[in-house]
Amino acid sequence: MTRWTRLIRHRWLDEGDVQRRLDADALARLAARVQDSERHHSGEIRLCIEAGLPLSYLWRDAPARERAIMMFGKLRVWDTEHNNGVLIYLLLADRAIEIVADRGLNRQVGPDAWRDLTAQMKGDFQAGRFEQGLAAAVDRVDALLRQHFPLAGGERNPNELPDQPVVIG
Repeated sequence: MTRWTRLIRHRWLDEGDVQRRLDADALARLAARVQDSERHHSGEIRLCIEAGLPLSYLWRDAPARERAIMMFGKLRVWDTEHNNGVLIYLLLADRAIEIVADRGLNRQVGPDAWRDLTAQMKGDFQAGRFEQGLAAAVDRVDALLRQHFPLAGGERNPNELPDQPVVIG
């Protein structure tokens, strides 16, 4: 794909394209799933769905991973007490899925687990099942966080970050 083709595709898609794949009800169900997950571990999960990259990224031909890492910081996913935040990032224009996990969880979980998770999500997204793919990703991240950062009896997760998915048009 040429640089110009990528530029046009990214500028063509907007928030409406995200809403056609994930309406307000789907986003609310995903937020509830994140909230329910965080009752069982000390981690934080954020979802970010972006239609297309900003021009500054496109001019540099930046990969989706670079944007995901920037959003990880911008959304303060790195700023959790136990360094166990996870960003699940979806870039529609590139059909890219990125998982960015903070260092506390990355010490426990190898890159193969993240590759497996993104592979499963790709199958759901290619079939048009965006909500199901994101819900399954939340469930898999939840299982990893329960395994490595469980809450002790009676302990509560203070919910350090919002649970609502971030949509960028």
